[in-house]
Amino acid sequence: MSDVDPAALLAPGAIRLAEQAADKTEAIRLCGQALVDCGAVEASYVPAMLEREESVSTYIGEGVAIPHATLAGKEAVLRDALCFVRFPAGVDWDGAQVTVCIGIAAQGDGHVEILAELAQILLDPERAEALRAAESVETVLAMLTPAPEDTPEPTREGER
Repeated sequence: MSDVDPAALLAPGAIRLAEQAADKTEAIRLCGQALVDCGAVEASYVPAMLEREESVSTYIGEGVAIPHATLAGKEAVLRDALCFVRFPAGVDWDGAQVTVCIGIAAQGDGHVEILAELAQILLDPERAEALRAAESVETVLAMLTPAPEDTPEPTREGER
């Protein structure tokens, strides 16, 4: 597994638990604004997120979308970061209902490891459900912290 800890990339101010959006475009803009507000990206990153969505959907299933930018948006990334935006009423995402958007900003290829770690977390139905129902910043941070079984245990020399 990777060394990426999604919770470490998530500033408490980038967690928004009670947002509303008329459609996926507005939802992506809200995610992008959360990344701008926490100082992770310049405002020019947001249009690149919308461009990504036009080319391929960022909906991954189970009520979760992971909006991120095209390569053109990389230059607007100031630091790797995540945002967590919850839409309790849901947002129509091309026929699917999304209640959680986890926006990603990453320099270089950092998004690949971040996506892999998030997928590992979201493949656990209990953890995915807890994220969709999260009503506190602390819950979100706890749910996005890799579980001990997600990370290999270090072995000491001579042990089997």
